[in-house]
Amino acid sequence: MKEPRIAVALEYDGDNAPRVTASGQHDVADKIIELAKRHGIPLQQDRELVEILAQVPTGEEIPEELYRAVAEVIAFAYVLTGRFPANWP
Repeated sequence: MKEPRIAVALEYDGDNAPRVTASGQHDVADKIIELAKRHGIPLQQDRELVEILAQVPTGEEIPEELYRAVAEVIAFAYVLTGRFPANWP
């Protein structure tokens, strides 16, 4: 049996913990991915992390246990886009 498509969108303002801004499966996941691509938001595929993040209610900050894993995703996005946090040396 094929695993369902799943996607989670995160927002990080550089000051607070990242928040889940959207989450869904199947058609909703496809729309999240489509919007991200349309707006030039980098995508990273990590099935295990997405499944865990999908359990965080939309609008909530991610749990502290996920900070390191999500920090790696955010760093990946910064490198891909050539952007860096405001306090970056």
